[in-house]
Amino acid sequence: MGVSSEATILHADLDAFYASVEQRDDPRLRGRPVIVGGGVVVLAASYEAKAYGVRSAMGGRQARRLCPDALVVPPRMAAYTAASRAVFDIFRRTTPLVEGLSIDEAFLDVGGLRRLVGPPADIAAALRRAVRAEVGLPITVGVARTKFLAKVASGVAKPDGLLVVAPDGELAFLHPLPVERLWGVGPVTAARLRERGIRTVGQVARLDEPALVSLLGAGAGRHLHALAHNRDPRAVQVGRRRSSMGAQHALAAGPHSPAELDAVLAGLVDRVTGRMRDARRTGRTVTLRLRFGDYTRATRSHTLAKPTAQTGPLRDAARALLRTALPDIETRGVTLVGVSVGNLDGGHVQLSLPFTGDPGVELDAAVDRVRDRFGAAALTRAVLLGRDPGVELPRLPD
Repeated sequence: MGVSSEATILHADLDAFYASVEQRDDPRLRGRPVIVGGGVVVLAASYEAKAYGVRSAMGGRQARRLCPDALVVPPRMAAYTAASRAVFDIFRRTTPLVEGLSIDEAFLDVGGLRRLVGPPADIAAALRRAVRAEVGLPITVGVARTKFLAKVASGVAKPDGLLVVAPDGELAFLHPLPVERLWGVGPVTAARLRERGIRTVGQVARLDEPALVSLLGAGAGRHLHALAHNRDPRAVQVGRRRSSMGAQHALAAGPHSPAELDAVLAGLVDRVTGRMRDARRTGRTVTLRLRFGDYTRATRSHTLAKPTAQTGPLRDAARALLRTALPDIETRGVTLVGVSVGNLDGGHVQLSLPFTGDPGVELDAAVDRVRDRFGAAALTRAVLLGRDPGVELPRLPD
């Protein structure tokens, strides 16, 4: 499927989602700086708090220093899940071609609706009105020919805006933007580009592909060269299953013993493998993600010989990865631990067959049955008793 000659792809993104739900539900919070979470780590901040420099994933103590007048509220995951479902109902009522990216954003393809509903700009405006009227939340929509440019447009239009990038004005819109607007350009890549005097997308576009490959490597160089010219042939994909499942746990600043980190890791693996078995998925690649006390990050991965959803082997692989990171953790500290399992397939995990002869399989099945009947919090590991399990964020269905 080729790229349309018309701007027909919408990127719809709820504004400061968790904080907006809190402001919607509590009139006292409206127009005030609001921080959701704010204990160990900030889960979300309202735009009033963002004006003070507060950002998601920032340490709670730092956020309160930046904005001492902020109102800190605990997260309400059930409320966010309900709001997300209501918004996605509106997305799917707008068009059957919806690709969810997270619980608060999605791509929509409205290319076949002009005769029935009207031009894409009118559809986007109607969608924004419907979300505001029916769910009570602000949402920003970018409209363009490509998924990449639609997402850039929504980012530029925030908060609570609508921006349509016409096909004949794409590069005029894109090229003055900072290089950070390109997908895949994080702090490290941006610093490398800026060291060479490359600060805008247009300056990236003026480099030929071999020059970018020489500077950034083959994959990143080709990727950024294509995006700088708005070459993005990807269609909106409906019903695509996720390629990985993960969970993470924020930690307070300060020393953390290997035993404490191992307990956190065990809880994360339990959470991930339970989700995998619920979704009848198996995976092979275990990835450990760490954020150190100096805010740098590290990623380590290991691929198993065969896919599994069993807790034991996946936990053992994650523990082995953690052991390799302990020297860095000891010298730099750690503020976040994350675990994910990738290379997921659709293998059907047997959950209900007793007496398989494999104690690990039988234990996992027993744990799943208890949690299905009494709730996820009904059963936990002894090493996790009395510990903060962390916040489990809402997520899209598999």
